[in-house]
Amino acid sequence: MAQTILERSLFACEDIFRALASETRLRILKLLTERDLNVYEIARALQLNYPTVSKHVQILEQAGLLQCEYMPGMQGAQKRCRLRWDKLIFSLETDTLAEQVEEIEMAIGMYTLANPSPTCGLASREGYIGLMDDPQSFLLPERASAQLLWMGSGFVEYVFPNFLPTSVEITGVEVVMEICSEAPDYNNDYPSDITLWINGVEVGTWTCPGDFGGKRGRLNPPWWNDHGTQYGVLKVWSVTPDGSYIDGMRLSEVTLQEVMVAPQHPVTVRIGNKPDARHVGGFNLFGKGFGNYEQDLILRLHYKPRSLPSAQEEEQTVQSVIPSDSEVS
Repeated sequence: MAQTILERSLFACEDIFRALASETRLRILKLLTERDLNVYEIARALQLNYPTVSKHVQILEQAGLLQCEYMPGMQGAQKRCRLRWDKLIFSLETDTLAEQVEEIEMAIGMYTLANPSPTCGLASREGYIGLMDDPQSFLLPERASAQLLWMGSGFVEYVFPNFLPTSVEITGVEVVMEICSEAPDYNNDYPSDITLWINGVEVGTWTCPGDFGGKRGRLNPPWWNDHGTQYGVLKVWSVTPDGSYIDGMRLSEVTLQEVMVAPQHPVTVRIGNKPDARHVGGFNLFGKGFGNYEQDLILRLHYKPRSLPSAQEEEQTVQSVIPSDSEVS
């Protein structure tokens, strides 16, 4: 089996180093080198209580070191954890071509286009926005304060600004979201084929196993019903020069060149179900005020300065634009 390798500049790894600066989290990583485990199994192996282990797992997940998914179990959904990477490589190079990241966080209510079908709705920290199961509620100006939106099928689309100068080269794109399926009330075993498009290009489809509930989301406001959707899973979609990935696993052959993300050009991100999908199970999209992860929809643009041509390349370029004697005559 091919190894998964993360290579990062030492100076862009603060989140990883913070995650590793804990004996407990190192013990969790060591356990997961042997096999995938759920949070209860990790807590039992370390002889720690569940909330403590759950918090440590969340820190490792947010640092990109773990991939966690909720799987149906005997007593409801179980959070299953595995290592995202087989090897971490940190570079000490400080060269001017080191990769950098521009991150833009978009409130989930700030979509530019939505095509919802019931069951559908929006909620803020204070209450529901508009009417339940009425697609017109998605047109209300109050949508800007939404911290949770859901639809039984359809899509939602966002346009992110991109102020990167033309002097840089974009080397990768990531879209990060907390998301799950959409069933009436909730259903931990309710698959949905969720597709991501960037600039109108279909990046790939991931099948979410369910609409998760039965245990309150960490960030949910007090008024939110215990019998509804509670939380999602954190998914990282990435497009690179050699293909597309989700949580570091190969998703499709779509490359960075195909999605045409370029400096000074806005980036369009669409999330939804294809009408002909096998599992049209809708989706819940979480903002920083609902679910388990205090974040909105995130776009990351990885970039580096364009390398300057060598003296030999410049000379070849100049010679290519100087007409020959025969062309002049």
